[in-house]
Amino acid sequence: MKFRFRRNLAVEILAGVIVVLAALTLIVSIIGYYEFTGAIQNQYANSAYNTARTAGALLSHAFIKSDNYTATDWQRQYNRIKLEWNRLALTQDATYIYLFKASGDKYQEVTFLVNVANPKMTRIGAYSPGHSFTQTDPVYLRAFSEIYAQRKLRSEFASYRPETEYQSGNHVTVFSPIYDIREGEGEILGVIGVERRMEDLDSARWSYLRGTLRAAGILLLVVLALYGLYLSRNLLSPIQTIAKEATRFARKNTLPNEPLSSNIHTRNEIGQLARTIDSMENDIISYVENLTRVTQEKEQIKAELNVATQIQADMLPKDFPNRKEFELFATMKPAKEVGGDFYDFFMIDDDHIALVMADVSGKGVPAALFMVIAKTLIKDRAKMGGSPSEILSDINNQLCEGNEADLFVTVWLGILEISTGKITASNAGHEYPAVNKDGANYELVKTKQSPAVATMEGIRFRQYEFDLKPGENLYIYTDGVAEATNINEQLFGTDRMLEALNQTKNFTANEILTHMKKAVDDFTGEAPQFDDITMLCLRYFGGD
Repeated sequence: MKFRFRRNLAVEILAGVIVVLAALTLIVSIIGYYEFTGAIQNQYANSAYNTARTAGALLSHAFIKSDNYTATDWQRQYNRIKLEWNRLALTQDATYIYLFKASGDKYQEVTFLVNVANPKMTRIGAYSPGHSFTQTDPVYLRAFSEIYAQRKLRSEFASYRPETEYQSGNHVTVFSPIYDIREGEGEILGVIGVERRMEDLDSARWSYLRGTLRAAGILLLVVLALYGLYLSRNLLSPIQTIAKEATRFARKNTLPNEPLSSNIHTRNEIGQLARTIDSMENDIISYVENLTRVTQEKEQIKAELNVATQIQADMLPKDFPNRKEFELFATMKPAKEVGGDFYDFFMIDDDHIALVMADVSGKGVPAALFMVIAKTLIKDRAKMGGSPSEILSDINNQLCEGNEADLFVTVWLGILEISTGKITASNAGHEYPAVNKDGANYELVKTKQSPAVATMEGIRFRQYEFDLKPGENLYIYTDGVAEATNINEQLFGTDRMLEALNQTKNFTANEILTHMKKAVDDFTGEAPQFDDITMLCLRYFGGD
């Protein structure tokens, strides 16, 4: 079974503070320990140096310079000095007091003149006068070099001897030179060495360390208590309040009875966070209200657009004639909910049918409204009679009136004489129609175009004629077919359009338009539709 512990911010912060304070306490204790040890050693060294100065005051230069250690006068002085030094060692707690001379380049050859050992401090006796040996200990050689070569008045070092030699191993050794003229001048006649046991060092520094740790522990507890109180009031409690409010707001999504900033008065980042959350909650509530309103409005607009789409679709004729003289079919696919393209066909009399293909500039609702007006005007005017150029001229003047939106419409208007197959047409800036002459491949019927309708009043529109023979088809369309674009920004174009039309021999009008729609969709693929696609196909079988 696994246990998961909830991490608490207060515990984490206090744990971090404890670790930091404990580390600082340890560092301070270690530094204090070594500083205290150095101070104790320096105190013992000063005491040993004073002992060496006192011992040196009992010597004469002649006694030090003499090499006749058996002479009666020298022995007499030796006994006197040894007696005085024994008393000095006992009173000053010195383990050894000795006088020696060193020779050689590295001062390794050492000759002892007087050597006193304190029987209370050591189990090893003193050297006899004239005892010589070669010193190899690097610590002693360094001290000799400081005295003889660097001519220091004092050289000292701490040393440790095993229990077999001393009752306590911690010692400090001090060397003090004796000059033949005065202190610091002349030749060094000899060196007095004093070794003193630091019997209080261990107990003193351990006592110091325990006291330091005890004081640090008490201080740590006090700091933790004060800091914990500070954290609780100024950090933890405000953060918990903020966390509770954030949880409450996430669940209920309502404003609190009173803002967070009224309960959190700190001027630091916590107070700034509380004020920010207050502002965020107000912004979220306002955003949700606006989003709800906008969503409702959008849904209403969508519903209205759906109605408009249905109205526009209902305005386009759906009862396609299938007579013995001709067959007709048309489709319109808007790029948005409503579009500006429209097609129309209607009988003017028993032998004439009007064919209309138009494209209003722009997209969406404005284009759809303009389309409704244009379609209605064209149909009403065409049924009154007249040529296509006369019909478009009258419609142009009517649409120019009050056209503050500067919308216009491209129109191809053709009137088919059913009995003969003659088409009288006018092209107001629209795409060229395609016809399969003699039942062969489709070709564009290119003629001079007139300007689009509603661009300028008083325009006279050109008119032209061509014949449809039995077995020939008429295909009219808007620019949404030729300008359909794929993801590589390539246009479908009229060449591909004609190629696709040429694959529809013996197809019905409905089948032709279905094939063309598939050809456009296969070309564009996943690319979005940017323009309305409207097509009309008429198959002429003959007037008889």
